[in-house]
Amino acid sequence: MSTKPFIAARAEEFMDRRLEALFRGLQWREQVIGYTGYGSPDFARLLARVVLVPHWSRSQLGRATKEFVKRRGWRSFLTAPCVRVKVQVSIGERTMSVTTDRGGYLDQRIVGHGLEPGWHTATVRTAGSDPVECEVLIVAADTRFGLVSDIDDTVLTTWLPRPMIAAWNSFVRDESNRQSIPGMARFYRRYLDAHPGAPMLYLSTGAWNTYEFLQRFLAQHGYPRGPMLLTDWGPTNTGWFRSGMEHKRTSLLRLAADFPQIAWLLVGDDGQHDPEIYAEFARSHPTHVAAVAIRELSPTEQVLAHGTNMPLEEPDELVDTDSTWVEAPDGRGLAGRLAGQLDLAD
Repeated sequence: MSTKPFIAARAEEFMDRRLEALFRGLQWREQVIGYTGYGSPDFARLLARVVLVPHWSRSQLGRATKEFVKRRGWRSFLTAPCVRVKVQVSIGERTMSVTTDRGGYLDQRIVGHGLEPGWHTATVRTAGSDPVECEVLIVAADTRFGLVSDIDDTVLTTWLPRPMIAAWNSFVRDESNRQSIPGMARFYRRYLDAHPGAPMLYLSTGAWNTYEFLQRFLAQHGYPRGPMLLTDWGPTNTGWFRSGMEHKRTSLLRLAADFPQIAWLLVGDDGQHDPEIYAEFARSHPTHVAAVAIRELSPTEQVLAHGTNMPLEEPDELVDTDSTWVEAPDGRGLAGRLAGQLDLAD
């Protein structure tokens, strides 16, 4: 059996290397894009990406232009990754040199950082870039609860499966024109208030290219601050496209390993596969699930999501665990149904 990456992945890396050489020849410079990471007193997971940007982007006009067009999603998808470039990262008491992957991404686990629980910053830089600070949430070792939330159709409306509308939402509209799901932000804040120190993480099949938009949207609508676990669209080492379901399954398993003491409130919607994924995780890791809260899409949203006006999976077919499982059309309904079980204040 061949150990080489899938042919599409090799072709993508070949093209990215050619484009990188072209843009470097045009004097484009390296830039680090920092994402929000997480960790514990024992480790920190740093997330970032290195890309090339035009040399004029440092000018006043370039900064003004960037500030205007970054609010239109299409720009986020026009990137030139720095393939397997050396990066220096510093966090707490540790400084080390690492290498980006073929997409320019950095996902590095660092031990021995010596940081106390709370919010901190790591510094990431390359030989040709300015240093960038990346936020990192360090979770206390005695934390027992946490919250994991899907994004699309759980905290914001997307109409994602409608190609033309999805393209318009992703590439043209900014966050001020997108709608938040009623009551979800307040539901999350109530849960975190009831469990001081509980971490908030957002788990989505969306692309890392949408990170800045999502960060602005969440802040604008009052959602709690927290790391986002997104994915990179395109070929993998084994196939043409990444599996969104596999991304979520793998991320949940990693959270269980990273935080063995935490039981998570898992929040998603019934428009795609969140119920199936959460039910599988609850069956295999029951001590890691405090409850599952599923936002019920309207019949119209169900049709737009997958072509029928009913959920893909019926809850009765999925739920055979001891975890609490509730469903409601919005955050207020979910909070009401969980108030007794999770000690949420009225």
